[in-house]
Amino acid sequence: MNFEYLRKFFIHLRFICEKELLATFKDKTARQLLLAPVLIQGLLFGYGATYNLDQVPFAVLDMSHTKESTSLIAHIDGTTAFSRVKTLYSTNEIAGAMDSGNVMAVIVIPSDFESKLAHNEQAPIQLITDGSNTMTAGLIASYIGRITAAWNAENIGTPPIELITRTWFNPNQTTRWAFLPGLIALISFTQVIMLAGLSIAKEKEQGTFDQLLVAPFSQLEILVGKALPPMLIGMFQSTVLFLLALFWFEIPFSGSIFLLYVTLFIFVLSSTGIGLTISAISNSMQQVLVYVFVLLLPLSLLSGIATPIHNMPEALQIFTYADPLRFAIDALRRIYLEGAGLKHIYHDFIPMLCVAAITLPFAGWLFRNKTT
Repeated sequence: MNFEYLRKFFIHLRFICEKELLATFKDKTARQLLLAPVLIQGLLFGYGATYNLDQVPFAVLDMSHTKESTSLIAHIDGTTAFSRVKTLYSTNEIAGAMDSGNVMAVIVIPSDFESKLAHNEQAPIQLITDGSNTMTAGLIASYIGRITAAWNAENIGTPPIELITRTWFNPNQTTRWAFLPGLIALISFTQVIMLAGLSIAKEKEQGTFDQLLVAPFSQLEILVGKALPPMLIGMFQSTVLFLLALFWFEIPFSGSIFLLYVTLFIFVLSSTGIGLTISAISNSMQQVLVYVFVLLLPLSLLSGIATPIHNMPEALQIFTYADPLRFAIDALRRIYLEGAGLKHIYHDFIPMLCVAAITLPFAGWLFRNKTT
């Protein structure tokens, strides 16, 4: 008897899934929206979302005009990170250069630069940066600091303490390497919640919801049948982004493919639970869109994809435990870049499974009580 029940359950489940997938793929526009945004956003984020400096426009005010100052400026000009676009001749020109927006930094070398070096005194130079972008300003200061330290070692002598740094998992500190593995979860997160959220609301608006209820399907079969297609589409989109990161941007993959997909499955399961809960409490697709857009921005900001979680206020850090995107991004980054195993990331599965264990039954309860 149990075998017969399971056989009927999977047959009914197949019919519901086929119906949902056909409704999605028969529309040419819908088919394009499943793939085109993933590729476009993956390429845009891959090329545009970077904090690495390249050809930063800067200006120089050299009031020393000596061999030492010329050598230091040549060291800065010789890097690929900076591009001198203007040479200043007085301090009165600094404000105009910064206000114009054409330069992001101004380096000022004082007139007594050479004499202080000759007397073994500290010879400070001034760096003025555009603080409207604090991230870039900080990186410019760090880069200039390293360049001047290298010049000091070459021309004055090696200081007593030398700091030699080595970065694991991302040797060149390329922003793209840290960003794209997290993007595998971020972009599919949007699509999964949207598709799951619209599934039942769309039936209500089209008038087919009542027909679905009188069909020989249990409410569990309908709920699972509504959940599987968004999950399959989410897994497909995540695969596209994974292949884009691996082959187009050539970010080396260090982990286990199996563990990567286990993580993605648990993540899309929890995301589908959120989407189905939204769908169950909504009476129209417009309501679903409002709820989704209200949720997506805070969940994305609190995911840690752009800013570290530990830098957030404690109250927000507690709130992030309800955000499955936070733990998916952490697990995917560690699998992709570090080659982390299950023992290193299993703790990321627990919050995502808790979200799924709460939202999926809750969506089923809402679905059952709103249709009885």
